[in-house]
Amino acid sequence: MPTISTNDLKNGMTLAIEDGLFNLVEFQHVKPGKGGAFVRTKLKNARTGAVLDRTFRADEKVERAIVDKREMQFLYRDLDGAVFMDNTTYDQIQVSDATLGESAGYLVESANAVLAMYGTEIVGIELPAAVELNISETEPGIQGDRVSGARKPATLETGLVIQVPLFVNIDDRVRVDTRTGEYITRA
Repeated sequence: MPTISTNDLKNGMTLAIEDGLFNLVEFQHVKPGKGGAFVRTKLKNARTGAVLDRTFRADEKVERAIVDKREMQFLYRDLDGAVFMDNTTYDQIQVSDATLGESAGYLVESANAVLAMYGTEIVGIELPAAVELNISETEPGIQGDRVSGARKPATLETGLVIQVPLFVNIDDRVRVDTRTGEYITRA
């Protein structure tokens, strides 16, 4: 793996340090009046999502991990997780539910996602900012119940439950923000 100096760090880089594989969230180069310079970083574990604050000496060498991002299409779910197909090579890959995490609630068949791969291991999944999903189950809105901003729970076709306005009904298609899990609008 290539090594880089801590002076050359940039936000978004992936580093392989002894604690694991980490994405660089932010960094600050500090030069105190007395003593040597150092680099204060905030790192996010690529596998678990845990955030770690770490300080490196200036010009210290760290290993940069090469993470390959591939656009893949979600094909179907099975007992072991989800099956994706690479859009360029048409190879199929099995992804466990643990790796998918909360992203599984936004995946419908033939949806595209970007999978971050470190060697053969999948370390992350990037979804579009918003997806369109059908409402499979919700209570009907009651006539006269017009409280401003009132919400009710609704189950999406993927099984995910979100809060929607009272006027949304079963079989409506809605846009959902994948970052926050909130209702955006009817589609």
